[in-house]
Amino acid sequence: MKISVLGRNARWLDALALLAVSATLWFAFGWQLLVKELPCPLCLLQRVAFIMVGIGLLMNLRFGNRPLHQGIVVLSALAGVVASARQVLLHIAPGDPGFGSPFLGLHFYTWALLIFLALLVYCGLMLMSDAAGSDTAPRKLTPLARYAALVFLAILVVNVVSTTLECGLGPCPDNPTRYQWLP
Repeated sequence: MKISVLGRNARWLDALALLAVSATLWFAFGWQLLVKELPCPLCLLQRVAFIMVGIGLLMNLRFGNRPLHQGIVVLSALAGVVASARQVLLHIAPGDPGFGSPFLGLHFYTWALLIFLALLVYCGLMLMSDAAGSDTAPRKLTPLARYAALVFLAILVVNVVSTTLECGLGPCPDNPTRYQWLP
């Protein structure tokens, strides 16, 4: 049984999902600057997973809703679930303060786990809808999709620059306290 309501709104929903992924990345980056808490290697892996999810959604917006693009989102979200669940399990012991400051009572890795799970549910629903594979022609971006794409591409570049400044060209420190490439 197909879920046709989702299929008719696939472009709009994908643009909103891409904006949500971008907002998550922008918020994490803003928090990094305002609170002066650098992301740990697991946090950076979660950001990469969000970026890969965004790439899959962006491909849906530009080239049409295809199972291949949804597969990129699903596999990326699963990688994000693994990284964020690993971090949750590292800090689950009673008395462990966790890594970084909490936001609304939860640490960022816990929020990331919840968002990745929500993205998996979204992709599952989209794959069950009549949108998957029905609109595969390349298309011009709507104004909302264009805005979502630009916001996403901007945070992608910002994260690449920030991570390079933090880690340099080598491995990232386990508990980063400064940017390696900044004085």
